[in-house]
Amino acid sequence: MPADAIIDAMDDLVFLSLKRMAAMVRRKEVSSAELIGAHLDRIAEVNPSINAVVELAAESAVASARAADEALARGDETGPLHGVPMSVKGAWDCAGLINTGGTLGRKGFVAQQDATVIVRMKRAGAIPIGVTNLPEFSFAFESDNLIYGRTSNPYLTSRSAGGSGGGGGAAIASGCSPFEVGGDLGGSIRLPAHYNGIAGLKPTLGRVPLTGYFPGPFGVVTLASTAGPMARFVEDLALTLPLIAGPDMIDASVVDAALGNPDEVRLAKLRIAFHTHNGIEPCTAETAATVERAARQAAESGAVVEENIPGGTADCHDIFMGLIAADGGAGLRELLRMSGTTEMSPLLRSTLELFQQRAISGSEFGSLLVRRDVYRMRVLEFFQRYDALLCPVNAFPALPHGESRFDLPAYSYTIAHNLSGCPGVVVRCGESTEGLPINVQIVAAPWKEHVALAVASHLEQACGGWKRSAL
Repeated sequence: MPADAIIDAMDDLVFLSLKRMAAMVRRKEVSSAELIGAHLDRIAEVNPSINAVVELAAESAVASARAADEALARGDETGPLHGVPMSVKGAWDCAGLINTGGTLGRKGFVAQQDATVIVRMKRAGAIPIGVTNLPEFSFAFESDNLIYGRTSNPYLTSRSAGGSGGGGGAAIASGCSPFEVGGDLGGSIRLPAHYNGIAGLKPTLGRVPLTGYFPGPFGVVTLASTAGPMARFVEDLALTLPLIAGPDMIDASVVDAALGNPDEVRLAKLRIAFHTHNGIEPCTAETAATVERAARQAAESGAVVEENIPGGTADCHDIFMGLIAADGGAGLRELLRMSGTTEMSPLLRSTLELFQQRAISGSEFGSLLVRRDVYRMRVLEFFQRYDALLCPVNAFPALPHGESRFDLPAYSYTIAHNLSGCPGVVVRCGESTEGLPINVQIVAAPWKEHVALAVASHLEQACGGWKRSAL
């Protein structure tokens, strides 16, 4: 549903776009205090059913909202997000809030300073209202841990909200928060966005700093990890990406690359490829039909659309899993030691067991690095011929609780573009017979997030985008 179609009433404040919320605060059509209060009320109403927000920052949020309103009354200069709320994934440092990373050893850890992306969001005027749930060390595709338990999907609570950003995905979909910044190693932004029917952006590798994220980028994880926004509407991804992008002179992987403008992209001039099977795991018939529908909508806009797939895609899952598990879980064991965690969640235990089984030699690891580079070159060559690629986000909609595995081939649709380093936007374009959201992934060449955002915005309008759940 387009953002402007949402009914403008106090009860519906929490379902507006972030962009519209910010505009209303600036125009004094609603106060920051009212906006924060509406979100806190919504959390109280629905969070018991989904367990998305695991720590509230009500007192500090209310105080910040009052200060924001006073600043506006004085005519002080405001940021683009002045007085609007945001949730904080439970892996980011946010001063004064707990950052457990989902692991028992950090159960009482309170951040003393803000992560880079949180600094940037606060500078833009956003107000943290709470911390959202995640799996231990963000190393799972569903959000469940020994501290807070599991997060449920707002469209069908017997299903997972995904991971690692499942708490944020469920919170945003259900009106508890308009946006948050996620991290993405293998799909941790795009999968929860898909499961919960919201929009999400994994930027180009090297676009956004991970400084202040726990666990930080370490070892081979730096080859595939980045951070990006999650929101109900594509326009809010476009609004927030420039606010968090760019070097902080701490995360050495981030480069200073120009951002394009989605508004300047003409769809009628684009060459778009699509595929519904990546050669690894077939998707459901409903998922395939949703991608095909999106491809037809792109063609109707005047774009040249044809079915095609980057060479080497069928190898991406084996390469990714080989690299991530190459050390036999030594990195995970070190994180456990550093965190003081002695009892692991079942999800992390199964991941560690998998990694132990997949330990390889140094020569085998070197071979995987070569295969990764060859794969990336083949994807880059593909984007010499196409401006964008449409494909599934996952082989199926939200799984029942407890049915995820870190190595499930169904996740290869997102993993493919952690490995390639390309940006990917996901947006809801359909739903399953059970009423679960089905998103489509739009991938573009490195540093061309604006192209993926422009295509996603068109598909959001054509196919409906985010849809309110029954909660």
